[in-house]
Amino acid sequence: MVISLPSIRLPFHDSLFRVVPGLASTASGLVSLESVNFPGRFVRHRNNQIFVEQNDNTALFRADATFRQVPGLANSSWSSFQSFNFPTRYIRHRNLVLYSEVPATATDRADATFRIVD
Repeated sequence: MVISLPSIRLPFHDSLFRVVPGLASTASGLVSLESVNFPGRFVRHRNNQIFVEQNDNTALFRADATFRQVPGLANSSWSSFQSFNFPTRYIRHRNLVLYSEVPATATDRADATFRIVD
């Protein structure tokens, strides 16, 4: 999965994440996003922002780093990622930063919709 914004100049592999079974639960549809370039580091939410951090194997980290992969809120052939422990919140981008927020508008839903690529 590639999450990157064209105006940010990062090494390509720093913007790649592997979709793996959820750290908090391996129930159907639950996933975690592990850094390709930094194995053991996962996308997680904290204080409504998204970070890539080393798994400390606490219950809170596992919950914060687990998302339900659902059909995209703006395009059902893409994906959106619903927070496991705050189910009204989704990963979305705004002003070149990723957040965990409630998508209230069409723009919010578009910003919370991602294309998964191999």
